[in-house]
Amino acid sequence: MRKLGGMASEYLLTQIDKATVVEFRIPSLMDPVQLEMIQKQLFILVDEQDKRLMILDFSKVEFLSSQAIGIVIGLHRRLATLPHSKLLLCGVNGKLTELLKITRLDKVLTVKASQKEAINSLAML
Repeated sequence: MRKLGGMASEYLLTQIDKATVVEFRIPSLMDPVQLEMIQKQLFILVDEQDKRLMILDFSKVEFLSSQAIGIVIGLHRRLATLPHSKLLLCGVNGKLTELLKITRLDKVLTVKASQKEAINSLAML
């Protein structure tokens, strides 16, 4: 496991085996300016640093805006066009799980209970 450069105060970025783990460190992903920066940084990971196996860890997140959901969908779509790529979500709590079900994103996105489970599933790719 190693920490990657470009750590923002909103999240911690680590490389664990093949997986790039983005661990959100704030309870609210609602601020539009903050989310725009996060989106830009996440897309750079895929587009410029060729990170193809990504885990978004929402363990500490309690609130998510529609803009944040849009970022997750955009990241999913970007990765879906690349070979040998996968986006997993983990640490999704009750409210966020409910939100994913209401929007039917639980059918599109892969959600694992824990970061460890997500890392293990990517290790099999």
